[in-house]
Amino acid sequence: MTVATARRVRSLLLVLAALLVTLAPAPAALAAPVAKPGAEVVSVTQVTGRQVDLGVRSAALGGRTVNVRLLTPDGWDPDDRGRRWPTLWLLHGCCGDYTSWTSRTDVAGIESLRDVLVVMPEAGWNGWYSDWWNNGAGGDPAWETFHTQELRRLLESDWGAGSRRVVAGLSMGGQGALLYAARHPGMFKATAAYSGSVHPLLNDESVNRIMGFFAGQGDDPRRVWGDPVAQRDIWAAHDPYHLAKRLKSLPVYLSCGDGTTGPLDAPGVTSALEADFNRQNQALAAELDRVGARHVTTNFYGPGTHGWAYWQRELHASLPMLLRALKVA
Repeated sequence: MTVATARRVRSLLLVLAALLVTLAPAPAALAAPVAKPGAEVVSVTQVTGRQVDLGVRSAALGGRTVNVRLLTPDGWDPDDRGRRWPTLWLLHGCCGDYTSWTSRTDVAGIESLRDVLVVMPEAGWNGWYSDWWNNGAGGDPAWETFHTQELRRLLESDWGAGSRRVVAGLSMGGQGALLYAARHPGMFKATAAYSGSVHPLLNDESVNRIMGFFAGQGDDPRRVWGDPVAQRDIWAAHDPYHLAKRLKSLPVYLSCGDGTTGPLDAPGVTSALEADFNRQNQALAAELDRVGARHVTTNFYGPGTHGWAYWQRELHASLPMLLRALKVA
């Protein structure tokens, strides 16, 4: 084939290609599905002057609607796009809900929080601040995704939350506070855990105890993180002790009683759960020290059980650290 012939063939092919494009049906761009937001607010309830409950429909939770309570700062106006507020996330424990902190403590009356947006999200009766394994299938419930992605973005786009955040919680929520700070570097500036489940892999007693919680309300306990032997890597990925290196640069507050009768308990009341969590917290504190953490505050106060009187006290004790991290104090 001569050069001239090759040029004629190439020109003919280009003409045919252009003709085919012209005759081909246009792509159905308008018929393409529109991506739905991960979460959306479907209801707003004014509880008190500063307390607002949001009903949030979540894709991570299978399209269910759950509640989030906001304790709003003075001057809060979600429509004011020019102002964003430092945010304290307060996480509830097992068997509680998004109302626990305001119904069981004096958090709504703390003066130092009048310049802070306090976020108290629903996390399930025993959700464990985790995306559940569900026999390897994942899916609903995905509490971690709901909180750290869907809800965070929603609050920061439409409800006045800023990018400077700290997180604290009790019991199951104490574990959640440490997990979120460790598993999402940069998301939180400080973290605090009160009587937290902070090393569930400590020993067989600790494993069996948390498996008992996982089995609450008739659930298969392996749905959450799988089997503690076969899926040990998943368990370790949700055990703050095994994530200590990721916490070493953050201000961390750990507190716990030893399970014996304390000054805020009725006579004779003891708690095997608190005794277990005390051993877990002691182990985590030692591991943080071993990995070189230099911003850890501990209050292992001895006698004391697993109760709200202690958690309210510890919230107050840890607030100066948390507010400094927010640059509010």
